[in-house]
Amino acid sequence: MTDTAGTGALPVEGVPAARVLDEIRALREADRPTHGGRLFAYVYDPGVAGLDELAQAAHAESAHVNGLDPTAFPSLLAMENALVGAAARLLGGGPGTSAPDVVGSVTSGGTESLILAVKAARDARPDLTEPRIVVPVSGHAAFAKAAHYLRVALDPVPVDPVTLRPAAADVAAAIRPETVLVVASAPSYAHGVVDPVAEIAAVAAAAGVRCHVDACFGGWTLPWLRRLGAPVPPFDFAVPGVTSISVDLHKYAYAPKGVSVLLHRDPGLRASQFFAYADWPGYTMVNPVIASTRSGGPIAAAYATLRHLGEDGYLRLAAVTRDAVAGLADAVRAVGGLRLLAEPESTVVCFTADDPGLDLFVLVDELTARGWHTQPQLAYAGLPASVHLTVTAAVAPRVAEFGPALAEAAAAARAAGPVVLPPELLGLAGSLTPEALTPELIAGLAAGLGLGAGAAPDRMAAVNTLLQAAPVRLRERLLVEFVGLLQRPTW
Repeated sequence: MTDTAGTGALPVEGVPAARVLDEIRALREADRPTHGGRLFAYVYDPGVAGLDELAQAAHAESAHVNGLDPTAFPSLLAMENALVGAAARLLGGGPGTSAPDVVGSVTSGGTESLILAVKAARDARPDLTEPRIVVPVSGHAAFAKAAHYLRVALDPVPVDPVTLRPAAADVAAAIRPETVLVVASAPSYAHGVVDPVAEIAAVAAAAGVRCHVDACFGGWTLPWLRRLGAPVPPFDFAVPGVTSISVDLHKYAYAPKGVSVLLHRDPGLRASQFFAYADWPGYTMVNPVIASTRSGGPIAAAYATLRHLGEDGYLRLAAVTRDAVAGLADAVRAVGGLRLLAEPESTVVCFTADDPGLDLFVLVDELTARGWHTQPQLAYAGLPASVHLTVTAAVAPRVAEFGPALAEAAAAARAAGPVVLPPELLGLAGSLTPEALTPELIAGLAAGLGLGAGAAPDRMAAVNTLLQAAPVRLRERLLVEFVGLLQRPTW
């Protein structure tokens, strides 16, 4: 008898729908929990009953609608314009403001929004053969990706090791005649602090350069926190010199992935974002974003989410999240040897360890073993290794549980002691160049760390320790090779 399921995605005979769904559910059992307030990265859960079902139904209504041609599918155009308008109004633009002509586009996520912000700035200066962008080292890695993809030079600006912010004077010093874009974060993802946007925008404007505010992470929370009385510094279109802003709706607007909005202060600034091509015999192509074909599903799901929650819903969720952040920060303060890397001012709790006997990477593994999934961050340029917690509204009911779990995990990490790698392995990490890595050497390193084809180890402390010991360029190459081992086809 033929096995209709087989071992891959394409069986000889089709598989019944119910069985396919059962297979997917079985695969999902190995995933981190996307709901329940125990995953502090990657997903954004408001804990609102019925919201998932609404978003899924809206997604289904428009899943097969194609955003390639807005004249063919005006429903999608209407929803996209509504999302852009909502984001613009929340971020200081629209009628009656100092930025009444804000326009924007819906993208697939923050990375696409940032790439397009760089593209728009680059293409607006065709006179420059070697364009450059100025980005704080705390700026999102997607700017480096944009620079790499678009062949734009990246000029990094250091951040103060205490405030974790760049100085406007350092930004000004980094601006050159070839600079097409200056970047600020609101807030930076790693540490959750808001850059001095007004000062950075001022030096950019004085130099005649665009200023993009990356508010992908915080753009949908900072305005509500401000309404709740938090001392949120100016960061949006109310700031003179801010020319574009990005905000992810699949973060704190709690829409399903992936939906982001890229806003420009006026249509003239957005014009160079578009790609149009008519020099071929097919349809005339014009795209505001990177993708041509775009499913209407995510846009419809985001539209439904915003309409359902409304301003009062987002204000309530922001208040719940603010209180959760305060509770988690108190839990960190209560554990000896741990300290907050920055006082929370948005929706991030970031902490490090001052006790050399408390290995943060081991602590992360111990938290994982107890059902708490956090995000380790490696040491960088004088900044210590840290643990990042993205806090959402769904975390609030779990705050009381986290404190004891953190204390217990810290005690277990101390008892286990720091990760000790073989001296020869550390020696290799410190002396190898990316070019010297051979397939045999990579296979040996991976095997020693428990990495295999399609499988990662349950505990990642040894992997993170090795990566931290490696210089940045070697670290990047190792990451590429290790992830490459995980992403192998099943036959």
